[in-house]
This record gives sequence, structure tokens and C-alpha cells, in this order.
Amino acid sequence: MTTTTTLSLALLSILTAACGPDMRDGATGPGDDTVNPTPDAGPVVGTASQCEKMDIVFVVDDSGSMAEEQSNLATNFPMFATLLQNYTNADGKKVDFRIGITTTGRTIDYTISLGGTSIPSHEDGDNGAFRNNCGGASRWLDSSDPSMASSLGCRANVGTNGPGIEMPLLMAKYALSERAADTNAGFVRPDALLAIVMITDENDSSTTQNNFTMSATGSSPTNFNAADEVAFLDTLKGNRTRWAAAAIAGDGDCTSSFGDAVDATRLKEFVMLANANGTTQATFSSICEGNLTTGLMQALATFQTACGGVIF
Repeated sequence: MTTTTTLSLALLSILTAACGPDMRDGATGPGDDTVNPTPDAGPVVGTASQCEKMDIVFVVDDSGSMAEEQSNLATNFPMFATLLQNYTNADGKKVDFRIGITTTGRTIDYTISLGGTSIPSHEDGDNGAFRNNCGGASRWLDSSDPSMASSLGCRANVGTNGPGIEMPLLMAKYALSERAADTNAGFVRPDALLAIVMITDENDSSTTQNNFTMSATGSSPTNFNAADEVAFLDTLKGNRTRWAAAAIAGDGDCTSSFGDAVDATRLKEFVMLANANGTTQATFSSICEGNLTTGLMQALATFQTACGGVIF
């Protein structure tokens, strides 16, 4: 049996187990569909149902250290797409999905202070805009695309010339808010489960500031935090059952065949907050596994579980 076949069977096995009508968000048993979307909010009461649509956003680090990870994504994405195309929910219906890919950087100017020397720096980012490279006519791919697998694999290679200040949390928001008025308009559907995958080998450094100064060993003045992202997604979709997320990043400072990764403490906090009150909306996996198959498996399993209990 080939490695690809083995991985495909493993993924199918996990997704099959994840697709049942699991109790989520603190529900206590069959028929209990009460959901607490945030620790401070009251319960959302309704009947959990199987989702029939899924909007998936990938936020991929395109800084200089990500060449090996992007190559691995390109290898795994065709399998990811094939599994989605063949997936049916517990009601026996295929899920109508779409996938958009953006990167972790935004366009900013800042100054690096080296003692008595100041070095001005400028970085150009995608600012949350979905890529439409690889000959694509649209900013996103959807389940009816006959070349979904190959196109998705091609788009995974977002390059390594992006900003060195990685902002996966903020760029996920930009893709769904700021860019929703222009390049990404029409992507988010009100009756679809929203799923986000963030992939980086650095800690999140999300900031809306510009023209700031930092030392060579310092970090950007972060002002967009994990709690802000959770609150944004809750507001955008209406309640916690309507979105899910996965982070594939450094679990501690670690090293793999991809190189070094920094402990992604801010993405871990995001996953923890998303899963507050017993929810299972988010998952974290290590980019230092040396193969992104594991992280993509966990992301798919989480999304399919979430698909089984959406309250619209």
C-alpha cells in the first residue's frame, strides 16, 4: 500500500468518526441543543443540525522560512480537497464547500532601532485578500471546480517573499471583514459553517498600528489579541456553533525537517478561548511534526464534528 493511500484511509477513518451527531458546546445528552457561545453570553437555544455548506479560509505564512512547509502543503492539499469532495454529512448530503487562501502579512512601515541607528522598513502584504494565482478566474475555489485538487495544491505555494511580521489572527479577520467589501466580497455565506486554518512557524504578532519603532530583537506592538478574534468570529457568524478553527504552529520552540518554529502562545490562547465552556470548535497541532498531514487531519476532523451541530 502506498503512503498516499495509507494517509487517505487514515483521514477517511478519522472523518467518519468525527461526522456523527456528537454533543458539543456543553450539551449533556441527546436532545440537549443548548449552546454557550461565549463565557459571558447567555445560552443559544435551538436545534443543532447538519451543515450543508462550508466556507474554508487558509491563512498561510509566506515569510522567508516557509518554503518547506508550503511544499508539504502542495503535496497534501489535493488529498484534502478529494476528501472534502467525497464527504457526506450524517444526513447523507454532500457538503457544498469553498476554499480561499490568503497570507499572514499586511502592508506596513516601521523602523528598526539599532542603538543610535534607525533603519526604515517597508513590507507589502496581501492584507487578507484571497490569492487568485495559478490561472484561477476567482479568488476562491469551490466544490464544483473540476480541477479543485490540483488548483488547491498550486495555490498552496504562496511564496516566501512576504512580511516577516506574521499576523495570522488579524489577517483572518481582514479576509472576512476589510476584504469582504472588495476582493473577497461574497465569500462568506450566512448558512455555511465558517472554518479557518492558520499555518505559521512564528508566534502571532497582530497589530493594526503603522509607523512604529522596535529593536532588532523586539516585536511589533501587538494590539489585536486572541479574545478579539473570538469575539469577531462570534459576531460575524452569530454564535459559536457556526464557526470552527485550526492552528498549525509551534508547540513550544521546536525543530523539524521544516526548520525551527517559535512557540505560538497567542494561537494556543485563541484555541483555548474558542473552546471555552466545553466547546470543541478549535484545534492546535504542531508544525514540527515534519509533515502537515497530521495538522490537516486534525483540522478536518474538527470541522466535520462542528458540521454536525450547527444552530442556524
